[in-house]
Amino acid sequence: MNSSDPYDGYLGAAPTASSSPQLRPQSLLLAFFGDHVLEEGPLCVYSGSIIDVLGRVGVGEHAVRSTLTRMVNRGLLQRRRQGRRMYFGLTPHATQILHKGRKRVWHTSAVNDDWDGTWTLLGFSLPEAWRHRRHDLRSRLTWAGFGPLYSGLWIAPGDVDISEIVAELGIAAHVKIFHARADAATDIGVMIRDTWDLETVAARYTAFEERWITHLGDCSVDPLATHLRLVAEWLGTIRTDPRLPARHLPPNWPARSAEGIFRRIAEQTGEPARRVAAELLETALLESS
Repeated sequence: MNSSDPYDGYLGAAPTASSSPQLRPQSLLLAFFGDHVLEEGPLCVYSGSIIDVLGRVGVGEHAVRSTLTRMVNRGLLQRRRQGRRMYFGLTPHATQILHKGRKRVWHTSAVNDDWDGTWTLLGFSLPEAWRHRRHDLRSRLTWAGFGPLYSGLWIAPGDVDISEIVAELGIAAHVKIFHARADAATDIGVMIRDTWDLETVAARYTAFEERWITHLGDCSVDPLATHLRLVAEWLGTIRTDPRLPARHLPPNWPARSAEGIFRRIAEQTGEPARRVAAELLETALLESS
């Protein structure tokens, strides 16, 4: 199984306020399954329904079908045929991923006001031939909030449990993990600016807010398509944010106001989106293999 970050939804440079980010179909499909399947029990969804939903956000049928196939091959979805129709449901691996993503989106604030002063450090030295595994590790560490203090030493605020990442990648013999506090001689603000690209993180939040603020109170939009893109874009935004301690960030850090916009529009579109999905989606019980 390829364990690289399935939420890596953006392509190219950070989006601007005037242009929406280019989201991969896989990111939209994960947002779809997270919104409308994850909490509904062991269900699978007819491929035609999935094509209809993704078509509302501009993804063509061919792209949807090829993405579904790739997600099956990556162990994220499982196929079930009923008669002449093909259905797709979540694998246990994807269910675990989506529960973590759901916690990050709905239950973890984008602003870290309660940092306790601790850091998690991971040092690694992987064999040169493990190029893909090294890429996967860096991608997973980024999602977990780590940044490269030095080339083989990554750091994240707080007590971060990364044992699962290490185990899944099979690199336990090549890493060392520490939990520590910075010495008084360390300028944490300087360290943060040297380790993370704060300007790019802030620009993503600012662009997100400026794009989405116009949707507040707009009842003319397709709620299903709007909610799907909103959640996928927000997750794509916060996955680049290590949730650094607020007291060491520049004043007026834009994550707070951007999160407010996200939550207001999510509340505005959430229930209407669920009603549309209930009418549109054809589902069946996902039987165990």
